[in-house]
Amino acid sequence: MSVPRYWRKQQNRYNLKGNKCETCGRYFFPPRAFCPECRRDGKIVDYEFSGNGTVRTFSVIRTASDDYDIQTPYVIAIIELEEGTCMTAQVICEPDEISIGMPVKSVFRKIIADGDSGVIVYGTKFVPA
Repeated sequence: MSVPRYWRKQQNRYNLKGNKCETCGRYFFPPRAFCPECRRDGKIVDYEFSGNGTVRTFSVIRTASDDYDIQTPYVIAIIELEEGTCMTAQVICEPDEISIGMPVKSVFRKIIADGDSGVIVYGTKFVPA
């Protein structure tokens, strides 16, 4: 199997797909094999997140590695999704526009490219809602 095809088959990489424990109601992203609370008694099912969330905390990155084709400064934040789980992602906005508690929504964007003719990796980023 080729590397690009392998990555495309990972559903949670290109979608906000995780899972939920129907026993206790907890949500997980990325997906888990079992619920850490319920253990073997938990019933894990696939779940697609709404993509709506709130900024819990953030950091402004002013210097990036030469390996990444990204303009600085940019914002990285911990987003609490409306289902309650948190994830780290870039927020596409000016550094002075972001604030803790700001509502955001997910978007599908380019994350990185391996040179001019290499593999392009896409994923989830967020924008102000």
